[in-house]
Amino acid sequence: MFSLERWQEVFETISKNMLRTFLTGVSVGSGIFILIILLGVSVGMQNGIEKQFKNDASNIINIYPGTTNLAYKGLNPGRRIQFTDEDYELALGGKDEVVYKSSVYQNRGGLISYKKEFGSYRVQGVMPDFQYLENASIIEGRFINQNDVDNSEKYVVIGNQVKKDLFKDKSPLGEYIIIRDLNYKVVGVFTDPGGDREESRVFLPITTTQVVSGAGNKIRSMGFTLPKIDDYDEALAISNKFTAQIERQLKAKLLISPLDTSGMSFSNNIENTKNIYQLISAMKIFFWFVGIATLMAGIIGVSNIMLIIVKERTKEIGIRKALGARPMSIIGMVLHESIFVTAFSGIIGLILGLGLLEIVGPMFELDFMVNPSVDFSIALTTVVILVVAGAFAGFFPAWRGAKIKPIDALRDE
Repeated sequence: MFSLERWQEVFETISKNMLRTFLTGVSVGSGIFILIILLGVSVGMQNGIEKQFKNDASNIINIYPGTTNLAYKGLNPGRRIQFTDEDYELALGGKDEVVYKSSVYQNRGGLISYKKEFGSYRVQGVMPDFQYLENASIIEGRFINQNDVDNSEKYVVIGNQVKKDLFKDKSPLGEYIIIRDLNYKVVGVFTDPGGDREESRVFLPITTTQVVSGAGNKIRSMGFTLPKIDDYDEALAISNKFTAQIERQLKAKLLISPLDTSGMSFSNNIENTKNIYQLISAMKIFFWFVGIATLMAGIIGVSNIMLIIVKERTKEIGIRKALGARPMSIIGMVLHESIFVTAFSGIIGLILGLGLLEIVGPMFELDFMVNPSVDFSIALTTVVILVVAGAFAGFFPAWRGAKIKPIDALRDE
């Protein structure tokens, strides 16, 4: 029940100890402020990780050749493994669960020019499904198709950043660009959620790249996607079984020891995603712990202040009890002031934290940190924590005040 007298009493007590109350409030407010900022950082990290994984298909498995570190069947360690088209076909063969697939032959980089404009970009020979492995979207024209691959056509699909650099506002479709002294016709423009870095690439039919590079049937890597499954553990089990089968087949063909861990490597987005989200969850727990610990330091300060207040008002409490005040009314009086100081200063810290994230968050964008923010449910949770913390901080001083005997209180100096 609302009591005007009780509120007047609270404000009167606070006004007599303004500096002490202010400093106590600062400790509580700073605790909540730090907690909100830490939680916002954890959300920003999660947003950044999600953005990174959106760059490629979420269920993609990439396979890369490496260098052996074990001797095997008379062959010395240190052999550099080279994948070929036959290895790709072996890895793909008989695996009906594959949704998209592509082998890749990548030049380290190349000077690309159009009339007087030029720049250095990554050049990759790919297959038609590579568009889906990379989550690339065509905004003009088309992607590489199977006919381009079968006939080693000198066609090219360029990233949107390449278009901006070389063609400005002009449509590049049907125009010819020069890559290492050879002309290629632009048939499409793609955009990628990875941003400018991913859009600073050009794609050719893989057979064309192999021919002009004199690579024969060599490839640099291969990628596959499996059907999407909502359950992480089930999806991970299926992908691990898939990669284990490919690993056995390729190691047997390429004479790599089954125990050799560096002859080839696998990048499994499903496994990476699970590990990253487990790490983020652990970091969130750690941030909550640090924030709560900081807040508790402020709460302890409030509790100490309330003990001092109870001590200062011992005689007043004794008179109240002598006049018939019940212990619960004494407890309520102390709790009222404790909860008010804690909640008010905490809400100020909460507002400042949310305000800072609201202003700075949208402008804050790094590779693994995007738009740090805190949603309403978290803010509501912190308010509940404040009220509980305020009650906790005031309970023991209030209980001590309620146990004061009137005769002892009246003798107190």
